[in-house]
Amino acid sequence: MLKKIIKGSHRKPSKSDSNDPGSIFGYGQPATRNSGSVSTANVVVNHASRAGPPPPPSPNSSGPGPISSVGLGPPPSGPVDPLPLFRDVPVSERQSLFIRKLQICCFQFDFSDTLKSAREKEIKRQTLMELVDFIQSGSGKITETCQEEMIRMVSVNVFRCLPPASHENTGQESADPEEEEPYLEPCWPHLQLVYELLLRYVVSSDTDTKVAKRYIDHSFVLKLLDLFDSEDPREREYLKTILHRIYGKFMVHRPFIRKAINNIFYRFIYETERHSGIGELLEILGSIINGFALPMKEEHKLFLVRALIPLHKPKPIAMYHQQLSYCITQFVEKDYKLADTVIRGLLKYWPVTNCQKEVLFLGELEEVLEATQSAEFQRCMVPLFRQIARCLNSSHFQVAERALFLWNNEHIVSLIAQNRSVILPIIFEALEKNIQSHWNQAVHGLTVNVRKMFLEMDAELFDECQRQHAEREARAREMDEQRELTWKKLADVAAQRGGEDMITV
Repeated sequence: MLKKIIKGSHRKPSKSDSNDPGSIFGYGQPATRNSGSVSTANVVVNHASRAGPPPPPSPNSSGPGPISSVGLGPPPSGPVDPLPLFRDVPVSERQSLFIRKLQICCFQFDFSDTLKSAREKEIKRQTLMELVDFIQSGSGKITETCQEEMIRMVSVNVFRCLPPASHENTGQESADPEEEEPYLEPCWPHLQLVYELLLRYVVSSDTDTKVAKRYIDHSFVLKLLDLFDSEDPREREYLKTILHRIYGKFMVHRPFIRKAINNIFYRFIYETERHSGIGELLEILGSIINGFALPMKEEHKLFLVRALIPLHKPKPIAMYHQQLSYCITQFVEKDYKLADTVIRGLLKYWPVTNCQKEVLFLGELEEVLEATQSAEFQRCMVPLFRQIARCLNSSHFQVAERALFLWNNEHIVSLIAQNRSVILPIIFEALEKNIQSHWNQAVHGLTVNVRKMFLEMDAELFDECQRQHAEREARAREMDEQRELTWKKLADVAAQRGGEDMITV
């Protein structure tokens, strides 16, 4: 009996198994519709896109396997011939032809050698172009089976092991992408068409979201988000467009997508400070924030406080600051009561030694102040202008100049004018110090203009601040003189004692 059980466990594959088209083209039976779905209650983004791929199934494998288990498919063992065009077959046969074309496109090739499998690469490229045209033309509503096979083909091609980032080999900090030549994916001729096919499928009016969400599920979305770490800017641009369209079309996925992006930000802020796609993710969020309904949900305010404002902390902020600043400003424009929270958040992460970062912060501060109302301005103006006063006296002329440019904004000047009795005493000393001793002529000239503006705004207040400043200067000189006198007395006492008590070293 035991021998029979052992023998049965090693049965040979049947004909029906070997003839399965999934086994012929390097992938198993379709996964269950709910396989790979992830609960939104506990979202964890596994950044495993740079991990090694799982071993590919053999070309004659008959065992079932989910999409996620598909690695690089083996090249075709025999010659691959192009299939007929869609227009050359009857309408009734186009769905089956569609599946056969998808199966051809499941093969992946080695692009490190341009001459290797050149004919097969071209056949796949032409086939992908035909599939894109077929979806785009809307010549026929594709069946559920075709949709499942298409998402499987997209997964085989797109979800792959990303090459090591440049900083992973050298250990250096990631450089400014504008200064470095971007990495270009060698398989882009195929990858671009696969992304285009997915995009056309998502935006097509023929795509039924109730059916499509079975295949574009949470697992699929997470894997797309992992790919945002690609160093190829072309790929990140496609991913941005596709994810944005998925967010717009699949309402059921919206909370999950926001939470998953949150997790990417948390890992970037508090662990790695290295990610290629933060700017693109912020671009998507900028559009999402723009569509928030009022009154704003508490969830969205927490996202601002816990994720967006802390994004000012990492060193490579210059790579995504423009997109971050837009998102922050959108929040303030949506709900002006958030201005105090945002400004205090900026002050919390204000750079101490990084002057270029300070210039970015001052630019963002101007945009936030432009959307700030008087009541919120009054709540934070004291710590705000203490920081601005420090910037005015910065020896880095760009920081001082950018701080003085705040007085070129009419709305900010009106807020300052309404609260001049509080603000002028805070910054008066910084203005006087610039006029007396700042090395840069442009900063000196701008300071004179701001000082003149305050004088014209309220001459009486200006005179009072000048009097108080003169008194402080006099007290400071008196303290210096007293200190010098004390040191002189100590020196005289030491001299009177003579050299007998002196210790020589």
